[in-house]
This record gives sequence, structure tokens and C-alpha cells, in this order.
Amino acid sequence: MRFLTWLLTTAIALATAAWLIDGIRFSGPSSGSAELQEKLLPLILVSLILGVVTSFVKPVLTILSFPFVILTLGLFLLVINASMLLLTGWLADKLDIGFDVTGFWPALGGAVVITITTWIVDSVIGPDERRR
Repeated sequence: MRFLTWLLTTAIALATAAWLIDGIRFSGPSSGSAELQEKLLPLILVSLILGVVTSFVKPVLTILSFPFVILTLGLFLLVINASMLLLTGWLADKLDIGFDVTGFWPALGGAVVITITTWIVDSVIGPDERRR
């Protein structure tokens, strides 16, 4: 259940970022039920890729860049999050999933949107429900 909650939270955050940030997009129809049907599987797959990248690559980058994180009072973590989103976009492109991040600035904006959306969804779901 915890995995499904995490996957749903990440998918909502990614969909919000794709909706709000110009430069982050899923390919396919842009409205109606066809959009939902065609983009649901890519959204779930990209959520899984982002989760794997965040679980394995982000800790290594965070440790290696620890002096920059301290020097910037944690703001460098946004750059790391943007890099994770760029890496996710690159992997999704290589796997032909239909997800694209066009550059660093959209990735940075997307990282901020994903972080805020995740906080909001987690607060609605509640920490006790997520741990079960």
C-alpha cells in the first residue's frame, strides 16, 4: 500500500509539473479522454524512473556535493533535484516513453513544482496513512 501511495503522489506531482511548466511534457493528445488513456501509462513509468533515479543517484550526488549544499544553505539541493528530473527525461527518451524535459530551467521549475505538490499531497494523505 505504501508503494502505491508513493507512486500516486509522484504521478500527481509529475502531472502537475507537466501541466504548469513549459518545457516539461508528455507526448500525445492534449485534451479529453484520449489524453488520459494515452498518458496514464507513461506517467506511471516516468514516476517509477524518477523514483529509482532519486533513490540511487541522488544520495550519491548529495554526498559528493555536500560542501556546495552547506555553502548555499541547501539551495544546491534544488540543482540536484533538477538534475534528477533531467536524468529522468533522458532515460524516458532512451526508453521511448514520451516524456521530455527541454532544459535546465524547466527542470528547475519542475523540481520546485514536484516538491511543493508532493508536500501538499502528503499533507492531504497524512503521514500515518503513508507509513502503513
